[in-house]
Amino acid sequence: MSERAPAADIRIVDFAPQWRADFARLNIEWLERWFVVEPIDRTVLEDPETHLLADGGCVLFAVDGAQRTLGTVALKHEGDGVYELTKMAVDSGLRGGGLGRLLILGALERFRAMGGRELFLECNTKLTPALKLYESVGFRHYPAPRPGSHYARADVYMVWHPPE
Repeated sequence: MSERAPAADIRIVDFAPQWRADFARLNIEWLERWFVVEPIDRTVLEDPETHLLADGGCVLFAVDGAQRTLGTVALKHEGDGVYELTKMAVDSGLRGGGLGRLLILGALERFRAMGGRELFLECNTKLTPALKLYESVGFRHYPAPRPGSHYARADVYMVWHPPE
C-alpha cells in the first residue's frame, strides 16, 4: 500500500445531514466487498444521529474542495469516557492515498478533545492495510474484554495507547 499524501484541499469535518447517505454508502461498499452488512451496521448507518451522535459520539468526514465526501470515521461513546473507533471507510478509488491516516488522526484529535479515557476498535484479520494503519498510530492488540462482539466479522480487538 502506498502512502501518497492526500490532496491539500481535503478537510476533516463534522457530520452534517447532507452527508448521511455518503456515510452509509462508503461503509456499505467495503462491507459488501469483504463481508456482509450486518443488522447492527444497517441500524447505525441509517440513523447515525440516534446511534452515534445522541450519546456523545461523533462522525467525521474527509471532504474535498467541492464538498465531496471521500471517507468517514466515527467515535461511538460507550459511556464513562470509553469510545469505539468505528465505521471507518475510504472511497474505494482513493484507498492507499493517505486518507485513512488523515481520518484516524482527526478521530484521535477529537477523542482527546472530548476527554476520552479509552479508545478501542474491532476489526478483522483480512483487513491487513487497516490493521497496519491502526498499529502505526498506537493501537495495540488485546484479547476482547467481553465475550463475543456486536459484529460477527470481528476477530481483532485493539486499544489505543497515546505516544509517550
